[in-house]
Amino acid sequence: MKEYLEKALEVLKNGGIILYPTDTIWGIGCDAGNPEAVKRIYDLKKRDDSKSMIVLVENTNRITRHVREVPEVAWDLIELSDKPLTVVFDRAYNLAPNLIGEDGSIGIRVCMDEFCNQLIKKLNRPIVSTSANISGQASPRFYNDISNEIRVGVDHIVNLRRNETTISQPSSIIRLKNDGQITILRK
Repeated sequence: MKEYLEKALEVLKNGGIILYPTDTIWGIGCDAGNPEAVKRIYDLKKRDDSKSMIVLVENTNRITRHVREVPEVAWDLIELSDKPLTVVFDRAYNLAPNLIGEDGSIGIRVCMDEFCNQLIKKLNRPIVSTSANISGQASPRFYNDISNEIRVGVDHIVNLRRNETTISQPSSIIRLKNDGQITILRK
């Protein structure tokens, strides 16, 4: 895995975008602090930049580096979730401005994938994670479901888990307001 990490890290540090496996579905990613790389992902996906993307972090400690005020209940929700959970927080900061929602929010998931976590640690920044598809198309269940347009549009494809046949599912998504109000966006 070391060689895969080194190549992906080099691409991210140079402002590139990668296609990579996550703890949910295959994702397109970049350094979450690089606005030019974020724009390239929006362009590749043909996605309106008013639709924000999520970021992956390797542990809960990193959340406070990118969310000004984390409601106390967030820690329990993340810890007790039995499947990958993306939490949309208010008052995001210290990320590429075009990654943060118009309302100042950001979706963050504490990733449970060893490769992703090592990559985030080595980069020392969150990475963008958005489904590896053109906006409006179905999310790919397997690597082979990813369109050629996406594959040729990235700077690097991580050579891990390409032959897996376990059906992957996107994360659950909740919106957590600073007053503790929770809205389920995707089960």
